[in-house]
Amino acid sequence: MIITLTIKLVGNIYTDSDWSCELEVDENIMLYELHDAIQEAVDFDNDHLFSFFTARNAHGSHHFMVDDEKDLEDISLLSLFPLRKGYKLFYWFDFGDDWIFQVSKSRKKPRASQPDREYPFLVSETGTKPEQYPSFEDDDNGSINPDDIVFL
Repeated sequence: MIITLTIKLVGNIYTDSDWSCELEVDENIMLYELHDAIQEAVDFDNDHLFSFFTARNAHGSHHFMVDDEKDLEDISLLSLFPLRKGYKLFYWFDFGDDWIFQVSKSRKKPRASQPDREYPFLVSETGTKPEQYPSFEDDDNGSINPDDIVFL
């Protein structure tokens, strides 16, 4: 069965824009495969460590965290739901730049896959797609202006 997920950028030191997308995925998708799907949707280079965790908010204390590749290949997204009351699922990419995305399961009913569609499937996206490696223009003295860095 196919389920719909909303992937929403909730934190990073470089961006001040909102971005989210809807992805259709097989309900039995493994976390490692979900990582690949998010990387594809956001168009990032898959070149950093990553993790999934649950917490009340993106910067709260983690209740559940998994970053071991073997575990990510063995844990299905479906096995995490329903989440503990008040908790959300987050995907954390690049522990230095801290790209944090909230992963939410839609209330839409699971449905059969469409035979002519490859999954995961990007249904839609809103906002401005983040740039993984933004270039900063230097000010007159050759340093980055701290006012140009936005914390979400």
